Amino acid sequence: MPGLAVVLLTAALLAAAGAGKLARLDGATYPAALARAAAAFAATLTLAAAATAALAEILS
Repeated sequence: MPGLAVVLLTAALLAAAGAGKLARLDGATYPAALARAAAAFAATLTLAAAATAALAEILS
């Protein structure tokens, strides 16, 4: 299962990087872009945790 954790963290980091880059391209300041990236990272991790828990419940 450690491989799954690495995949989920990588997906969250990519989503955060994309959100931060899009925010900067939209004209946001660096602190605002960082805040958007952090929000995207947290949302992605939350969604991944919920999906993993639901899938584990279904498969068990």
